[in-house]
Amino acid sequence: MTSFRSAQTEAEDWAGIAKNLAEGLNASGGMLGKEETYLGFLYVTDVIAGDLASILTYLRQTTDIEDWIGTVGIGICASGAEYFDRPAAVAMAAPLPKDSYFIFPPIEAGFEDLTPESREWITKTSPPFGIVHGDPNTPGTAALLEDLGVQTSGFLVGGLSASRGPYHQIAGQISSGGLSGVLFAPEVEVATGLSQGCLPVAGAHVVSDCLDNVIIGLDGENALDVFKDDIGELLSRDLNRAAGYIQAAFLIEGSDTGDYVVRNLVGIDPARGWLAVSEEVEAGDRVMFVRRDPKSAEEDMKSMIEGLKRRLPGPPRGGVYFSCVARGPNMFGEEGREMSLIQDHLGDFPLVGFFGNGEISNNRLYGYTGVLALFL
Repeated sequence: MTSFRSAQTEAEDWAGIAKNLAEGLNASGGMLGKEETYLGFLYVTDVIAGDLASILTYLRQTTDIEDWIGTVGIGICASGAEYFDRPAAVAMAAPLPKDSYFIFPPIEAGFEDLTPESREWITKTSPPFGIVHGDPNTPGTAALLEDLGVQTSGFLVGGLSASRGPYHQIAGQISSGGLSGVLFAPEVEVATGLSQGCLPVAGAHVVSDCLDNVIIGLDGENALDVFKDDIGELLSRDLNRAAGYIQAAFLIEGSDTGDYVVRNLVGIDPARGWLAVSEEVEAGDRVMFVRRDPKSAEEDMKSMIEGLKRRLPGPPRGGVYFSCVARGPNMFGEEGREMSLIQDHLGDFPLVGFFGNGEISNNRLYGYTGVLALFL
């Protein structure tokens, strides 16, 4: 079985980056089996987002890898390293059985956006797994993810692009907007894990009154009063200190692990006692308040990695990691901490990924999390 290959680099310009990636991929390569083909992964920092097409063209010409997926992140990562705020790129070549994956271009309205060829492949193959990238500016991304997951019956992981410039995606070609990626046939075996980056400060509450994205009442009481009880007297005295530190987490119904999705607390109305969050709210939703906690986030990530390790039949062939822009050095204080944790527990293997505006796991859109997918 042909090994995965990966390369990572930083340089002054896109030409140097492309050349270094190509040399790295080619130097560590081996001959493909007769029934294999390469799928390429490419992630670049947003500093060079405008040069993504040039880098991709060069890699196609110099590596003979035709199929590529990827996107742009404010930060990117690879085995043992993370890169922020400087020109850098990471790439991986994954040898897979022929016809075992299908790349689909961006969709914005729903499953019906897929081409007849895509829908035919999905019907014939029933892909159990997919990797997707999305544009954070596309409305209804969460619903789009759910629809794609239902229609394919697959488990989707990935992330939303993060950029101070173009929000490019790679799905065969360079594009933007919507949701794009690759679906895999059952013979491509993977294992995935999700690590939360926030710690609950109290128990869950039921939304008893709301309007759009505003929580008016919790458990039949004033929402702000409940919020203050949960966060404690010190933070309640100065609610400005809670900004960016305390967030809202919505529990996922039916989850046997107590899973939840974190959404930003975007406003507090002290006069009326209302709380605004970055998502539409419905009466009956279960919500709790969480805090960003680096120590707990690191412990949770260690636990996630160890859980994955116990499920692996052997060392992973390769992997992809999707993390939140609020993690990385913004949470752990230094570049490379998340990659070091993975390397310390799983060893050195081809791994690439990026830090995005939202993470995807099990067809849901998360925040402040890390999502790891390993190819077996």
